[in-house]
Amino acid sequence: MENCDADVVVVGAGPTGLMLAAELRLAGVTVVVLDRLAEPMRQSRALGFSARTIEEFDQRGLLPRFGELQTIPVGHFGGLPIDFRLMEGGSYGARGIPQSVTEKILAGRAQELGADLRRGVEVTGVTEWDGGVEVETTDGRLTARYVVGCDGARSTVRTLAGIEFPGTEATMEMWLADVVGVRLRPRFSGERVPGGMVMVLPMGPEVNRVVVYERGAPLRGTREAPTFEQVRETWTRLTGEDLSAAKPLWVSFFTDSSRQAAAYRRGRVLLAGDAVHVHMPIGGQGMSAGIQDAVNLGWKLAAVVKGTAPQELLDTYHAERHPVGARVVANTLAQRWLYLAGDEMQPLRDVFAELLQHDEVKLALIGMVTGLDICFDMGEGEHPMLGRRLPKLDLVGADGAKTSTFDLLHEGRGVLLDLADDPAVRRAAAGWGDRVDVVTAAPHETGTALDGAAALLVRPDGYVAWVAGDGSTPDAALTRWFGTAQVTAAP
Repeated sequence: MENCDADVVVVGAGPTGLMLAAELRLAGVTVVVLDRLAEPMRQSRALGFSARTIEEFDQRGLLPRFGELQTIPVGHFGGLPIDFRLMEGGSYGARGIPQSVTEKILAGRAQELGADLRRGVEVTGVTEWDGGVEVETTDGRLTARYVVGCDGARSTVRTLAGIEFPGTEATMEMWLADVVGVRLRPRFSGERVPGGMVMVLPMGPEVNRVVVYERGAPLRGTREAPTFEQVRETWTRLTGEDLSAAKPLWVSFFTDSSRQAAAYRRGRVLLAGDAVHVHMPIGGQGMSAGIQDAVNLGWKLAAVVKGTAPQELLDTYHAERHPVGARVVANTLAQRWLYLAGDEMQPLRDVFAELLQHDEVKLALIGMVTGLDICFDMGEGEHPMLGRRLPKLDLVGADGAKTSTFDLLHEGRGVLLDLADDPAVRRAAAGWGDRVDVVTAAPHETGTALDGAAALLVRPDGYVAWVAGDGSTPDAALTRWFGTAQVTAAP
């Protein structure tokens, strides 16, 4: 399709859509972001993000915009406490950061990079043509090469594309209210009480979020939020405490309905975030998973739009992120039963508590909840870093200057990290110089994840795609992830 209005139309200006827009603009792709709301939401369903999402923001140099982060060292799995610091880089995530703040920061980032953000525009139709798509809206029509639905659990884009959204219906509700005017004891991970569960999350000097779940309460069968009176009465029944002095700022609810899209891509229509996975908000995994979808998809979609990589590269988006989404859905459902079920679940809790005496079990659950143990299929290779995220490590350049592995990813390009000052490795990457930076450096310290690696190729999303060994060269990995070389490498 010639003369498109944009290379990509992103539908939905939540954290996922805004992060995707920023990633696409970082790669030089034109983007229009549409959102049906005339103004950004002031309320915040999410109050932080996961350890892996902290790293991804750091990879793009965004962390300073959030101020001083407070990370939670001890979290839980289904209500059973775990010290997340057992894993390198592990934490229960950054907390006390309202979703509205995250959205404001990401909107600023996307617009600084040149994204066209249009609010108060609703999508009514999507038609795929040969070479592009037409997006019908309440404000007219747009043409683009691709459209990405980041428009939430009731995604219009997903529905228009005919992508199924199988899963389980709601069996319970949890109610929440953001309140001022009362002093409440923090209950960060929630507390099981006779008849249900209660939680208190401080949101600032004066504001607390209270969450209540009353076991056996019937579903209301409506999308309308409960009244604060209902929340207050339930809180009193479960805790014996009086909330009558509290003033509600916002009241909402969520359920345990869990669904995942059958496909993350259909032709020139792609989906990300809540449009492809919804589940209970346990462990702050929902928004984080969406942001990680965006970081995985952004550089791939940009490469295909620019013609440096074939459309088949987009197939790896579903292949890599669908299993991650399925794992989030599964672990939140498992935690739902451990956390909220009655005494009939106590034998299973006792078994889990016994298993959690073993570090191997703790590490498996920490990796699952944080996303720090994600491993993608990169082909043959034995090095333990292959397919996994590159952690933040200090490096010393050939000129003696200090940097970090995350600093190298700020521009959203691939990085071939030459750790042995090997001219042959650098020559092998010459044909991809327009897409991949070649950096010669050495670890500042020994005993890191880079031990045993003479060179490695890192994708723009921070995952290691190739590690030197057995005389192998990076050519095959460079071609797989970055397309055909544009020039002939020097002999």
